[in-house]
Formats: sequence, structure tokens, C-alpha cells
Amino acid sequence: MDTVDVAIVGAGPTGLALAGELRLAGVTCRVLERRAEEPNLTRAFAVHARTLELLDARGLADELVTQGVKVERVQPVPGASLDLTELPTRYPMVLIVAQSRTELMLEARARQLGAEIVRGAEVVDLVQDGDGVRLSVATGGAGQHVATGGAGQHVATGGAGQHDMADHGTHTLRAAYVVGADGAHSTVRRLIGVEFVGRQYSTHIMLADVRLERPPEQTLFGASTQEGLVLFVPFGDGWFRAISWDRSREEVPLDEPITIEELRDSFRRIAGDDFGMGEPRWSTRFLSERRQAGRYRVGRVFLAGDAAHVHSPVGGQGMNTGIQDAMNLGWKLAAVLRGRVGDDLLDTYQAERHPVGATVLRMTDGAYQLVMSRSGFGAAARRLAIRVLLHLPPAYRRVGGLLSGLGIHYGRPSGSHPWTGRRMPDLVGTDGRRVYEALRAGTFVLVHTGSTDGVDTGSAPVVVLPVERRPKTPAVILVRPDGYVAWASGRADADEVRAALHRWCGPVSAAKR
Repeated sequence: MDTVDVAIVGAGPTGLALAGELRLAGVTCRVLERRAEEPNLTRAFAVHARTLELLDARGLADELVTQGVKVERVQPVPGASLDLTELPTRYPMVLIVAQSRTELMLEARARQLGAEIVRGAEVVDLVQDGDGVRLSVATGGAGQHVATGGAGQHVATGGAGQHDMADHGTHTLRAAYVVGADGAHSTVRRLIGVEFVGRQYSTHIMLADVRLERPPEQTLFGASTQEGLVLFVPFGDGWFRAISWDRSREEVPLDEPITIEELRDSFRRIAGDDFGMGEPRWSTRFLSERRQAGRYRVGRVFLAGDAAHVHSPVGGQGMNTGIQDAMNLGWKLAAVLRGRVGDDLLDTYQAERHPVGATVLRMTDGAYQLVMSRSGFGAAARRLAIRVLLHLPPAYRRVGGLLSGLGIHYGRPSGSHPWTGRRMPDLVGTDGRRVYEALRAGTFVLVHTGSTDGVDTGSAPVVVLPVERRPKTPAVILVRPDGYVAWASGRADADEVRAALHRWCGPVSAAKR
């Protein structure tokens, strides 16, 4: 039987990011994608600061930044704005970049690391037991298993270490673990019987990529009235994403093509101008939903990305949350598969990411209700409240942290250091390396301000980074591969450090260096 450590269902940003994480850790994985060809899909366009930090931890962020448009100020409501340049990060911005570019970058990385990607492969059944999961995978003539050792690429034809899945039929794949990253209508989620709790919004959303004869002055342009909301998002190459929530078009069937006159009419009524909008190169009509999977783990099967949570696109959180799911889950699966830690570490994926998903749903739903309220008085009252709140420093920081993802933190055990579970700031080591550069090996990083000569990290996957002592900074910090603090202490005690390394990274030698 064909076997692999981890089977990933879905080759969107979440699945591709996870594949890269697993291969970086030396874990075999295969990505199964139902679509035979890559679609002209650019639905997601916002990459927030925390996602850029995590991409920086893999050496990818700076490349992506050159391909997008930086937005340094956002306006949640008229009369109140957030200055993103004040965020405590190397990437104080929202980066506007087409989803297709982000996917291409993540896929190139996964392939370079040796991930296997099968397109035209649809999972039709799933059975798990105590030792693994058996997938039944239907493939057609378009399905191809792409082998990617080294810089070259070729279609596998059954040679050593490869197998041919280009034939029609159903094939069986056995994996130690399976991750469903197959979108809002996830087959994996259905097969494991997890409920997708929530509701559907009533207002249809129209999306189109267009050129403009008279682009608006604002980098991100938006206008709202009782009739709906319209936005223009620049991609930096002359094309703009036109977005319209138009109440007058709520009853239009989702499969009815969008016409340029329909789109122009929406912008004229809601924004007062169509800005010389030209014929779209791509358009779609869809209904947004607010739903979350009741569980992110069932035995050896996990859910991530849109398979685990979908919500209003207001705030541009979807792709960011999915990539962060992948970063959280990837190192944990690798640690368990390589025998360094026990299976109970995988339970922390649900414990950490499910509350984050719930918070994002509440935030995006609140933003949707703010801009799409049918009550003029209610909407005005909410906007006034937000303007007042954003003039209060604690609320200002809270909103900025939620929007950017920098405010995400995980629960910490009672009695642990206050930094435990927090996002790790990008400190600079005494050798000039930043923390997020040290993370690029995909391992833990031991940041310390004192001596660790009493600890031999042995075979533990740890990069040691000495830093200068700073006020309010712990003496020693163990940073997880996903950029969050696993453990910290106010003193550099060798026995405590060794115990933390043993707990998180596996057996560590006590011999002195």
C-alpha cells in the first residue's frame, strides 16, 4: 500500500504552507488537490503583519513584500483610523497582494523542499484506526503526481520513490495523519462527521478584477450607504479588486454572470462614481458565511484553514488565519512523528487555534454588521462608539493587535512566566541575527541573556541565540518554531533550561559543554 507520513487535502495557501513546514522538518507529505488545474483565483488579497512575521521566519516575507502594495493606514469608520506604522513589528502594514502570488510562493517553497503535489485527485473516503488513516483517492486523466526533488520538476512515472497516479480510477493512500485544508465545503470535515456551526449572510458579494480610468486617490478606497458597501483594492499592477455588497442585487442567482453595467451601477449609487471601470478579467458572485468547525481534531485527522472556519471577508482575515493554522500544526505533527514528544502535544492545536478562530469570527461579524446594518440609527451609534474607543490608547492597541494578528496569544499554564504563549518579539542577537532569522531552520530557538554553558542541547532541534539583557525581558526564552514562547524564566538556571528543552524538544544530554 502507498504510504506517507501526512496527507494534506487541499492545495490552497493553508495546505501549501503546511506542506512546506512538514518538509522543512523532514516529514514526508503529499498534497491532494481536487482541481486538475490552477484556477484564476485571487479572492484573498490582504496579508497582515503577523502573517508576514511568520513568513519572515521562513525567509519568504521580504520577497512577497516586493510584489504587493503596502497599506500603512486603515479607516474602520469615517473619522477614525489606525496608523499601522505604530505597530511593534518589522512589517507595520497590510500588504495587498493577489492570493495567486502568495500561493505560487508557498508552492515553490514546498516543491523545493520536496513536497509531493497531486492535482486532479479527489478524496472520496476516509477510514482511520489507531495506527493511521486510509484514504480512497479518485484520480482522472488530469491528475498528476508532481515529484520535485531539487530544482527540476517532472511528472512521476512509477520509478524509484515515485508512483503513477495519472491513470483513471481509485487509489488507496495510507497516512499516519491527515489534514483537511480543502475549503469551506470540506470533504474531509464531512467524512469525519464534524459539524460546521454558524449561518450564511443574506447579502451577495460581487468580486471582479478591473482596470480604472480614474483611480481613487486613497490606496484602499471604500464607501458605504444604506444601499450597501463598495471597495477598490489595488494590486499594484494596474488592476484593482472591485468589491460590492449591494442590497439591490440580493436576489440575483449566484450562478448568474456579473455584467460590467451591473458593477458600474453599484459603484455609482453607493460611491457616486464608477471611476471609469473597464471590463473585468475575472468576476464571481458568492454568499459569505460565518461558520466554525466544532472540533479541529478527530483522532488522526485535523482541519485547518477554511475547512475549520469561514467568515465575512471584511478585515481580510481568512488566508492569514489559515496560514497561521498551518504554522501551528506543522511543527507539532513533525515533533510527534519523529518521536521527540508524545501525541498529546497534538491536542494543543485545538486548544490554541479554535479560540483564535472564534475570535476572528466575532471580529469579522462585528465589522460586517457595522458596515451592512439596515438601521441607520444603529449603524451611526456603532460608528460613534468606535470613534470614541479608538481615541483611547488601550482600545486602539487592542484593535490594532486583533486586525494585524500581533495580539494573538495562547493560554499559559498556571504559575508559568507571563511571556509563555505570547508572540515572540524580533530581538536582535549579539551576533547580529534576529530571532526570526534564527527560526528559519524550523526549529526551536533558545534566546538567552546569560550563560547556558551548563546545558548541552545534544540532539535537540534548538538554535541558541545570545542577546543583550533588556528591561522586562526574561533571562532565557525558548521560542517555538511558529514564533510563540514555549517557556521563559527570569533566571538562566541550567537545570530549568534543561528541563524545558527535555519537555519541548525531547531528551537532552546533561553533560557540560
